[in-house]
Amino acid sequence: MSIPNQQRIRPASMRTRPSRQAQRGAVLVVALIFLILLTILAISASGRSLLQERMAGGLRNAQQAEMSAQTALRGAEWKLWTSTIHAITTGGGGINCGTGIFTDCYVYNAASPVTDVTNFRTKPGWVTAGATEYKGYANAQDYTAFTSGNQVGNLAKNPWYLIEDLGPELPPGVSGTLCESGATGFCSGGPTSGRADIYRITARGAGASANTVRVLESTFAAIKSGN
Repeated sequence: MSIPNQQRIRPASMRTRPSRQAQRGAVLVVALIFLILLTILAISASGRSLLQERMAGGLRNAQQAEMSAQTALRGAEWKLWTSTIHAITTGGGGINCGTGIFTDCYVYNAASPVTDVTNFRTKPGWVTAGATEYKGYANAQDYTAFTSGNQVGNLAKNPWYLIEDLGPELPPGVSGTLCESGATGFCSGGPTSGRADIYRITARGAGASANTVRVLESTFAAIKSGN
């Protein structure tokens, strides 16, 4: 008995299968999408790392500049202090701005300010006119050169400073001179009278980059003269 054509069962090899052509490239597209996403994430992470590195470098420069200016302030204060000791032990002399070792010292005059002093205190950037370069206690330390023994930090510039004599240390409306008392005071082991002045010290320091500058000020009382 013959089987009608419409009821014949085709062999497995002749059955209809999904087209392989329709599946080609789908996995590649998905892989490319994931690759693009991973690339974007990597670039973003790299950008954040570079930003953090620059921020850390900027903070280090700022700290170096501040420490450099602080070093110059302390050095200038030590200079004033040693001159104070000279005034006490000799009974005269002392500190006279613009003379001797105090050529970097200016007498403050509000009515006629010195241009170099104003620029050094307020002008942005690196300013040295009218100031003194600070190179340590013995004036022999170069803070711009890195040495393995001293570990000075390899700064872009050595710190600079200047000193202003703001006038006698007296209460408002009082004239004359003041005299310290006590076992170690100005009156006990030295002259019987003397004049103490207030000095304003301004210092500029730079970090490892010359573009990072810090300007610091301090006031320091020192004996101007003894008599």
